[in-house]
Amino acid sequence: MPIMVPGMPAAPLSPAVRARAMAAKGFMPGDEGDALYEAAVEAASDLRLPMVEIGSYCGRSTVWLGAAALATDTVLFAVDHHRGSEENQAGWEHHDATVVDDRTGLMDTLPTFRATILDAGLEDVVIAIVGRSPVVARHWSTPLSFVFIDGGHGEEPARLDYEGWSRHVAVGGTLAIHDVFRDPAGGGRPPFEQIYLPALRSGQFTEIGATGSLRLLRRTT
Repeated sequence: MPIMVPGMPAAPLSPAVRARAMAAKGFMPGDEGDALYEAAVEAASDLRLPMVEIGSYCGRSTVWLGAAALATDTVLFAVDHHRGSEENQAGWEHHDATVVDDRTGLMDTLPTFRATILDAGLEDVVIAIVGRSPVVARHWSTPLSFVFIDGGHGEEPARLDYEGWSRHVAVGGTLAIHDVFRDPAGGGRPPFEQIYLPALRSGQFTEIGATGSLRLLRRTT
């Protein structure tokens, strides 16, 4: 694996890996995924600490982050219960019947996620943690260079993701938040109201970048 030192430019993302990300099921736009990759490379190369993704779904954003982990000689822990968020359930806008387990009638995105990571050649650096984010966070102790929150978009799941994981971002590390919309017409409010605003109001985080609905915050204290 290539080893980066602080101050080095981000290693370019392989077009083949990017194509794998874009081909995977998911909701991450290409420009936001590219920004996510660059921010993760910068944070991990500076701090030499692992990364965490909250909400992997079928692995689309995980490919960008896994590629960043590979480029910086670290690992990505991908946390998801793989039963789908509220908005992924039957009758909701983002439901996909192809990832429903016929035996149980429940969503199960884990097989698709595993195939995505295998096809992208990232199995050595992406470690799937199958479980609910608040439970995993409660037992987590390792400082992190980069935390990407893109889990459940309801008020309580968003709040619990922030409360559980923001404290594990090391000073100098990055908290990335997806689907942040200042204007209610743009999308749901919980990531903005329950994660983004509390992080800024805490005095511990400063915004350092934005692409589309992706917000990047640096932990300063």
